[in-house]
Formats: sequence, C-alpha cells, structure tokens
Amino acid sequence: MGDSLAPLAHPAFRWLLAGRVTTIAGNSLAPIALAFAVLDLTSSITSLGIVVAARSVANAVFLLWGGVVADRLPRQLVLAGSCAVSFASQALIAALVLTGTASVTWFVVLSVVNGMSSAFSLPASMALVPQTVPVEERLQANALLRLGVNGARIGGAALGGLLIAFTGPGWGLAVDALSFGLAGVFFAFVRVPAARLTAERKPSVLSELKIGWSEVVSRQWVWVIVVGFMFVNAAFVGGVMVLGPALADTTFGRETWGLILAAQTAGMVVGAFVVLRLKVRRPMLLGVALVAGFAVLPVVMVAHPAPWLLLVTAFVSGVGLEQFAVAWETALQQHVPADRLARVYSYDMLGSFVAIPLAQLAVGPVTHAFGTSAALLGCAALCLLATAGMLASPSVRTLTNDPVPVR
Repeated sequence: MGDSLAPLAHPAFRWLLAGRVTTIAGNSLAPIALAFAVLDLTSSITSLGIVVAARSVANAVFLLWGGVVADRLPRQLVLAGSCAVSFASQALIAALVLTGTASVTWFVVLSVVNGMSSAFSLPASMALVPQTVPVEERLQANALLRLGVNGARIGGAALGGLLIAFTGPGWGLAVDALSFGLAGVFFAFVRVPAARLTAERKPSVLSELKIGWSEVVSRQWVWVIVVGFMFVNAAFVGGVMVLGPALADTTFGRETWGLILAAQTAGMVVGAFVVLRLKVRRPMLLGVALVAGFAVLPVVMVAHPAPWLLLVTAFVSGVGLEQFAVAWETALQQHVPADRLARVYSYDMLGSFVAIPLAQLAVGPVTHAFGTSAALLGCAALCLLATAGMLASPSVRTLTNDPVPVR
C-alpha cells in the first residue's frame, strides 16, 4: 500500500487533490439542486433540458480555447481564476432561488457562465497531474485522485439529496458556490516548475490548436474513444441525468435519487482500489469493455425501478467505469507530450461532450412523443453500440500504458 500512497509525499499533488475533491463535493450536489430548482419552477422536462444544455453548449464552445490557455499559462492559476468565476455565478443563482426571484432566463444565463469557467478548469486540472508527480507514480496519482474525487461525489450526492429534500435546492446551490471559493484557495497553493518557452515568440492560437489536433489524429485509439464517448455521454446524460430526476419525482422520491447517484460513485471508489491492486497488461481493453455496464441502469429504470435494485446497478456500473477512467487518464499522460497535454484533453472533452446538449434538448420532446420507457431503452441501446464500436478498433484492444519517449 506504501507505493500506492507515494504521490501524497509531493505537496503540489496534495494541494491539487484537495482542490479537486472540494470542487467535486460541491458539484456533485449542484446538478441535483439545479434539476429540482428548475422542475419546482416550471414542472417541465423540456425547460430542464434547455437549462442544462446551455451549460453544455458554453462548455463545448470554450473548451479548445481553455486547452490553449492551460498550455500557455500556469495551470494552477488558470484553476484558481476559474473557481473565482464559478463561485460568483453559483452564489448568484443560489441567492435568486432562495429569494424566489429566479427565472428560466437567469438559469440559462448563469449556466452559460458556469459552463464557460468549467471549460478552462477541466483541461488545466487534468494536464496539471503529471507536473506534480514523477512519471513512475502517475498511475497511482490518477487512482488516488479518482479515489478522492469519487469519495467527494458520494458525500456530495448523498448530502444533495437530503439537503434538497429537507431545505430546498437553493441551499444546495449555495454549498456548491462555497466549494468553489475554497477550492480556489487550494489551487493557488500548488507549486510546480514553470514551463520553459522553446520559441522566441508564442505561436498563434490557431497554430497551437493545429498542433493539438495533430496529436489527437496521430493516435487512432484517442479519436476512436473520443467518438465513442460522444454517444456514451449523450445517452447517459439524456437518459439518466435528465429523466432520472423526473422519474424520481413520480416514483421513489428525491432523496433516493441522490442515494442512487451516490451508490454509483461508491462503485467508482471501489473501482479505484481495484485499479491500485489489479495489474492488467491492457487496461484500456478492460476499461472500455466495462463501459457497457452503463446501459444496465436505464434498463432497470424501465423494467423494475425498485430503489434497492437501482442502488446495486448504479454501484456495479461505477466499478466498471473507474477501470476505464484511470486507464484513459494514465494513457494520455504517458503517450502525449506534457506541453501539449491540455490541448489534447480539450479536444477529448469537446468530442466527448459535444452531443450532450443535443441529448439534453432532445430528451424532452422524444419522451413526450414515444414515452419515458422508450427513451430510456433507446439510451441503453446507444451506449451498447458505442462500446462495440470502440472495441472494434485494434488500437484500443492492444494499447498498453508503458511510457513512450517524449518527442
């Protein structure tokens, strides 16, 4: 176990871990709070889809720029600045909900602001990891980060369900705002060596984006998985994160929905322990195959939405997802040059997230046209087809996480 905890000996990694855990704890309850705040105001799945889609669109629009900024500027300062913007936007929407003055327009505008700030923090936080630990400790560092982040998700989702059930969604949004403020302080304490410029002047943003794109397309396993997760994420967000709260309101209750999301994250925590112990030559093959478990949850929501079965299903899918998540993050850090890593992460996130707003906007009309059961089963089928597509690529099935020389 000593080797597994080796990254904690590095102060920069500890501050990064603290910041990531704090933001995730708040953000894990924010979607629950936001969903029920919109439903309380409008009682409309379509309105909820519009609000969450606004955040996703803003996130997608600014992701590539966020990747360039994270490769140009100190990544810890990018994270601190992003937290400051997110703190302000979430604090304002919390105040509006608590005072009863919120509207769909306000929800959309502030969701756009939050999505924009997230577009800068996501590539920076992922690309900062290899700067905080030696190369031989990256897998352990990623597993520990996932362990801490998923532990925070458990507490956040469970707290969110209870807090919202007993006090209302406004307080959940207020807690999310506070988490951003505290995380910004933690990120400011991360100390890593400054990147050295190898050119007399910085290239243009377009040139840097072209370099990042070349890193993506030169590795078939990267773009195949990014395309696959475009469909997996769309199916999960549309089928579970939008329809889930609506189903909870008519069946098992809001607090139970928070526990179901927490159970999935608990499975991810267990999955992180499995990664630390399990030695697999081809972790990407195993991880991608287990992504198919995501399809089971929407099927259970249709066939037998008993709380205990939903809890078990969510837990098992979380264990499988974690095998993929750690394998993916470690593979990118091992195979992509460090000075281009944030741009590759931004292309990854853009491709993986680009269909999410479409799913969020479409799920309401599709549900009204064909029914909730048909929509959920369609999402399950889409997830299975995407998983099969990723496994069809030999580059995915044969990939190992052995370090390669940096060009």
